[in-house]
Amino acid sequence: MARPRQITDAQIVEAAHEVFLEQGFGATTAAIARRAGVSEGTLFNRFASKEDLFVAAIGLNDYGQWRAALLAQVGTGDVRRNLERALLTMLREAAGLVPKLMVMFSRGHDPSHNLILQRLDDPMRADANALAAYLQGEVQLGRVRPLDADVTALSVVGALTHFVHREQMLPSTQGALDAGRFVRGLMDVLWPGLAP
Repeated sequence: MARPRQITDAQIVEAAHEVFLEQGFGATTAAIARRAGVSEGTLFNRFASKEDLFVAAIGLNDYGQWRAALLAQVGTGDVRRNLERALLTMLREAAGLVPKLMVMFSRGHDPSHNLILQRLDDPMRADANALAAYLQGEVQLGRVRPLDADVTALSVVGALTHFVHREQMLPSTQGALDAGRFVRGLMDVLWPGLAP
């Protein structure tokens, strides 16, 4: 009879998550195994490669839940409020994604040398596409004035990305800008051009 697993895959993934965030992709599987309390052989019995363990540990696939929620709101509720809620959720998700992306890019920006990039969809492009699809849906219903939804979406995603990078990479104890205030202010600027 086989012994039951004492360390779960989730525990290994959590240990790998901690080690990768501390040391980047250059972290050794030995360090991860030590943190998890297992052998390196156990790691490779459960994960085919270090890249597979990295993808599981960093959880890049968890990002973007806000997209489906926003698209489901086409034609319902108040457009501005729908956008504000979606953008706030995007900021919360992105705040968790940026450190993970920084670890991923520590391996390099060239997909031929960083195989993980080949497995990652472009989250900013997917964000802009979802936002553009929502805006196009609302334009068709007459709830948003006719506009170039792609340009509008890229502008919004660019502003949000800058905000996240500013808060993550250059944190300041003075003058920190609350995400809610930022989103409301951004919508104050954009809404006159969106309102029907």
